[in-house]
Amino acid sequence: MEERHETAIKSICYHCGEDLPEVTHQLDDKEFCCAGCKGVYQILSENNLCNYYAYNQNPGQRFKHEARLEYLDEQSIITQLIDYKEKDSSIITFYIPAIHCSSCIWLLEHLYKINPAIFSSRIDFIRKQVTITFNHEEISLRHLVETLIQVGYEPLISLQDVVKEHQKGLDKTLILKIAVAGFLMGNVMLFSFPEYFGLSGLEQQFQSLFGWLNLAFAIPAAFYCGKDYFVSAITSIKHKHINLDTPLALIIAVLFLRTAFEIIFSTGPGFADTLTGLVFLLLMGKWLKQRTYNHISFDRDYRSYFPIAVTTLNDGKEKPVSINDVKIGDRLWIRNGELVPADAILMKGDAWMDMSFVTGESDPVHKVLGEIIYAGGRQTGEAIELEVIKPVSQSYLTGLWNNEHYKNNVQKQNFNDSIAKYFSLGVFLIAFSATAYWVFQQDSHKAWSAFTAVIIVACPCVLALSTPFTLSAILAVFDKKGFYVKNTDAIEQLAKCDAIVFDKTGTLTTTKNAAVSFNGSINDLEKQIVASLFRNSSHPLSRHILKELNIKDFFSVKNYVETPGKGLSGMINGANVYAGSLSSNLKASRQQAIGGVHVVIDDVYVGNFVIEQEWRPGLGTLMGGLGQSFDLQVLSGDTNKDEQQLRTIFPEKTTVRFRQSPHQKLEAILKLQANGKAVMMLGDGLNDAGALKQSDFGIAITDDINNFTPGCDAILKGDSLSLLPNFINLSKDGIKIIKASFVIASLYNSIGIFYAVQGTLYPLVAAVLMPISTVTIICFTTFATRILAHKNKLFT
Repeated sequence: MEERHETAIKSICYHCGEDLPEVTHQLDDKEFCCAGCKGVYQILSENNLCNYYAYNQNPGQRFKHEARLEYLDEQSIITQLIDYKEKDSSIITFYIPAIHCSSCIWLLEHLYKINPAIFSSRIDFIRKQVTITFNHEEISLRHLVETLIQVGYEPLISLQDVVKEHQKGLDKTLILKIAVAGFLMGNVMLFSFPEYFGLSGLEQQFQSLFGWLNLAFAIPAAFYCGKDYFVSAITSIKHKHINLDTPLALIIAVLFLRTAFEIIFSTGPGFADTLTGLVFLLLMGKWLKQRTYNHISFDRDYRSYFPIAVTTLNDGKEKPVSINDVKIGDRLWIRNGELVPADAILMKGDAWMDMSFVTGESDPVHKVLGEIIYAGGRQTGEAIELEVIKPVSQSYLTGLWNNEHYKNNVQKQNFNDSIAKYFSLGVFLIAFSATAYWVFQQDSHKAWSAFTAVIIVACPCVLALSTPFTLSAILAVFDKKGFYVKNTDAIEQLAKCDAIVFDKTGTLTTTKNAAVSFNGSINDLEKQIVASLFRNSSHPLSRHILKELNIKDFFSVKNYVETPGKGLSGMINGANVYAGSLSSNLKASRQQAIGGVHVVIDDVYVGNFVIEQEWRPGLGTLMGGLGQSFDLQVLSGDTNKDEQQLRTIFPEKTTVRFRQSPHQKLEAILKLQANGKAVMMLGDGLNDAGALKQSDFGIAITDDINNFTPGCDAILKGDSLSLLPNFINLSKDGIKIIKASFVIASLYNSIGIFYAVQGTLYPLVAAVLMPISTVTIICFTTFATRILAHKNKLFT
């Protein structure tokens, strides 16, 4: 009989539960149906995560109808689903509802061990997304999805934006668990009424029956509704740390064991009412947190981080349009250095795309007419004309902005990270100490009540909420004022800055109403040639000169080159044309070294455009205020013609340097950081990319053009520069709110623990108080942020 049973067990795959083929794969005396199942088991085994199998029988169970994935072999559908495709590399984002704990994150981020054709996978836990980079020549999209299903993480595939499609909805599984927990709690309370009000003679006859019914209801409450807490706690312990679910899992387990003991041995009524009530309230707290956080995240995506416009072409005429209004079929004019906001087909021009925003690879990729150019690419050559084939996905662009390729190497730890683990250990210490005291006093009832109440009332989940809710509320305030910060961690970095470095052109100045004059002699043909060159550049000076020239017909440009901080060059109508800095052109260097944008055609100096740049309003007041709290520097790539005026705007101690190359700006940032300064850098994103990325907090100033650098931490509308001190002060006030939340939570926990250790606080009362404290923190952070936003004149 035993031999037959052993044979039956070995007839199915240990990982997926499928029937074994004639030729099997074996490892650790276990049999698998294929190399994929064996590979998953092997990486779990090597990392001591075989507990993965304890919570779900055959967790890698396969789908029964493989034909349902046939649509993933259709090229037209693959094109719509894929985010990026180049040579042998593709990137795709899946929404995976099954992501729920750190084990999920670990397994999904190690997909490359299951199949080497998968290069990398990044998880967004809040949105339940995974972004996968894979070799599409070695593994098809269908095979990739089959691999995910095989390990138990089936993606929910839709042709709509995964974030906007699913973020509005709540986790249906969580709602089902709340409903089940509420049903169980109601019935347990009903059967416990005789205990609450005293048993009559008739009711005593049913006491044992009521107890067994309560135990029956406690089983699904603990092991279905509370399952996630056990999974999370065990996984965290395996990873050698204690998370916020660990004390909750402990108390659920102890409540259930105590209930089972009292009912089975008829020593008492048990604690089924406390158990079911606690689980119900915990799940309600999780639902509240998820609902609020998802609302904040969706709100940010909807407004978009990008306050930029893209140039559209309509009958050959250029028109700036918000990227929110870009539609399929629109023609876009993308200049040198500008970002492609949507997937499009190249219609005109020579495209050399820097895809480092998407892939991390900085080498430009050449595209020919008719090829697809993916959103997130930056043109590095002449201006190109594109036709949009997919609508703009704000969530995709913002996801790229948070791409790990652009994260600083500095380890950033927020306030809660440094507190939470010590807080959890403190709670355990107090709980076990109180229990030991009452056991020593030979009062087991109070020992039990003290232990359960301390762990429940002192749950540190309140602390986990204070940082994200406070900083998310501040992000929303910033957005409304034209200050688009990358994420909540960046706000804490903003609050720490004590030195500010400014670029001049495009940052302190604006060309909106600047007067343009030309020194020299230029005919209509030369104007047309020069305008054709400037049309390819996104630099504010180029765009302003082009506007003043007012040319409607343009020549095509060949061999276009734009060197940051120096100038533009190209072959136009058979002539070699250069425009830019005088010192950068040897043939023109013999001329008088004056400022402006110099023009050289076929080695003949034509003249120079002089732009009387307009200073942004309120600079004197702004710099006077900042100079009291920050070390200020100005690093300009321009000549020193404006030095005298800058000296009147900035405080006397300000360091002002001219003719600074992008490399010199980067070196200046590094020197400040070496001296212990936390540096904020403000630039236009064109010549300052390296400095913006290196700084502790980089701000790209934009005037409705698509030229910010992916390495920056924030985008600031030029009109909002005067509010910079207000933004900084609110970020510092946000840290104060977080610390105040910690004080409030500590006071609440201290009062609760005072009664809990005495054994006078009933566990169910503690369970009621816990979600109330969560609501209290959310309300406090929301109202405090509003009040401080009013104080800093940022609330409308």
